[in-house]
Amino acid sequence: MSDHIATPPPASSPALRPVRTPARLTAVALGLAGAAWALRAVWEIRLAVTGEPASGPPDQGGGEHRPLTSLENGYHLISSAGGITAAICAILFVVWLDNVRDNARELSGRRPRYSGFWLYAGWLIPLANLWIPRRIVAGVHQDSAPGERLPRSLNVWWALWLLGMFGGVGLMYADDTDEVIARAYTDVWVLLAADAAVVGAAVAGVFVVRAVTAVQLRYADGRLQYGGAAAGPDSAGGEAA
Repeated sequence: MSDHIATPPPASSPALRPVRTPARLTAVALGLAGAAWALRAVWEIRLAVTGEPASGPPDQGGGEHRPLTSLENGYHLISSAGGITAAICAILFVVWLDNVRDNARELSGRRPRYSGFWLYAGWLIPLANLWIPRRIVAGVHQDSAPGERLPRSLNVWWALWLLGMFGGVGLMYADDTDEVIARAYTDVWVLLAADAAVVGAAVAGVFVVRAVTAVQLRYADGRLQYGGAAAGPDSAGGEAA
């Protein structure tokens, strides 16, 4: 994890990797993931309002599980669908981030602060996942738009992501679905707070993707040369698909 190694910026407009379509797909996936978590929250409220059956929680202990109610079965389906949506969203986000990271390197002529290994492992390695992904996104924006302030949505997204990740229903919780159902019967407000953080992170993530993509499209569409100079008619470089 070394600091940027400066090299002379490219003399002509570089060919950039496509960013518009990956950004759109990522934004849609973030929206769907947020909707899935919002639906989970609705189902948790329904579970809490209905109340725990007289037979107790789904997991009876000692390997014993009682038959699920229709509401509990529905939560299992929603939870599985949310997990699939989150996985697809994660894949699309990393693909988009890989594209804009390569473009930032082409635009700035600087080697990224973190190697490609951290593009994937930075989300998974404990402690490192508290700051490295945010630093990668921030570095992409800084290298793509030197001198511009980072978008406010970046810090909002990252704060809500961390709250949701460690809040009990994010991607890092250890409880299985039956245990989450039991918590909905007894402590639903903790689950709803974590759900709200995940939904908020998804919404803020859409703004982050749009902001980072927008600064690169200025150069990919040929409207500007790197550093802010107006581009000539023949200066467009790369594809903006």
